[in-house]
Amino acid sequence: MSSGSTENEAGAPALAALLDGSVYGDTLDCVHCGLCLTSCPTYRATGRETSSPRGRVYLMRGLAEGRLKDPQLLEEEAFLCLGCRSCETACPSGVRYGEMLEHTRDAIRSGQFETGSGQTSSPGLAVRIERFALRQIVPKAGRLAAMVSLLSLVQKLGLDRLAAKILPARLAGMVSLLPTIPPAAERKRLPAFTPAEGERRGRVALFEGCIMPEFFGRVNDAARLVLSRAGYEVVIPETQGCCGALQAHSGDLDFARDLARTNVSIFGGGDLDAIIVTSAGCSASMREAEHWIGDDGAEMASGVRDILEFLDEVDAELTFSPVAKRVCYDDPCHLIHAQGIAAGPRRLFEKIPELELVPHANPEACCGAAGIYNLTQPEMSKRVLSPKVEALVAAKPEIVSTANPGCAMQISAGLTEAGLDVPVFHPIELLEEASRPR
Repeated sequence: MSSGSTENEAGAPALAALLDGSVYGDTLDCVHCGLCLTSCPTYRATGRETSSPRGRVYLMRGLAEGRLKDPQLLEEEAFLCLGCRSCETACPSGVRYGEMLEHTRDAIRSGQFETGSGQTSSPGLAVRIERFALRQIVPKAGRLAAMVSLLSLVQKLGLDRLAAKILPARLAGMVSLLPTIPPAAERKRLPAFTPAEGERRGRVALFEGCIMPEFFGRVNDAARLVLSRAGYEVVIPETQGCCGALQAHSGDLDFARDLARTNVSIFGGGDLDAIIVTSAGCSASMREAEHWIGDDGAEMASGVRDILEFLDEVDAELTFSPVAKRVCYDDPCHLIHAQGIAAGPRRLFEKIPELELVPHANPEACCGAAGIYNLTQPEMSKRVLSPKVEALVAAKPEIVSTANPGCAMQISAGLTEAGLDVPVFHPIELLEEASRPR
């Protein structure tokens, strides 16, 4: 395609941005068959073609080819998209929509697109706050720990309940999504090395992540204990860091790549059977490190395994005690759609005596969390969550289980609002409880 076809107000910068990462070439893989439409939560909510994967791909291609004069519509739709990647599961052409979306958002956030007036748009206050948080707080373990400790104090004093009453609706909604901060004991660093129990089967590294240790430290600890009981030595590198998923989803690819390189330097090489991850969003992004940073990320990416996937793959020899509970398992988007893992978690549940796995409508549908989407797009997030909550309420479980922290917080908040007092646990927590020595 010649540069002469993009001589318009939006053309050259837009085309350069879309060509970065072969995004334009990827749009040509889409044959516009429409099989993705019914799987897309924003299309189902709005009925708009532009709010579908096919429509968004068309906008990307139109901008690159100089037919879309003003990229404002593409900007709106790119960030209205949840990035759940259910369209990838439905797509017969293998379109890598998630990668295209990340590159498009990155081009928008980095100011490579011009408005119809020829002016480069500057990010608003909300975007600047978001970028500051994702660069200066979330990946900085000390700063994040301090902020979480402050939030814990706020909750203990009841200031969060007061804030929910007096703050504007949008801010009050953000407060309602915040889970109860775990006690300090659950937020301590896990031991750097845990020996295998019984016969040694191998050695794995456990990726802790950034959000998980502060809000779901018990999940990482459960994974460590189950892996040890299954015969694996568990190492936890102290210098590991954020995976970069939240940054990539928000359109900050360069920063996400730097985070990926740091983790490659820590987890690359070594005598490891696998790099175990407990957050579906993190494992999905780490498995795509090769797409982010090239060959340097290939070795780490090939070694990444979600904890549930790994235990299922190795057919972990664990002895389970009965757990007489009705459990609804809900598939995280970045586990089922980005990694193709659906049957493994269910097979593990089936090994627990007396546990009843209760079906509910559309467990593979997005819950609306999508990283920080429930904070940046609260209205659409609630519309997407609503049918999920209705399905769970109808199933009448005693426990809801899902394998991603954002999904757990989103679903828990939705169930609470619906008046259903049901705990939400990661599957590994139930596996750990059932495998405890009696």
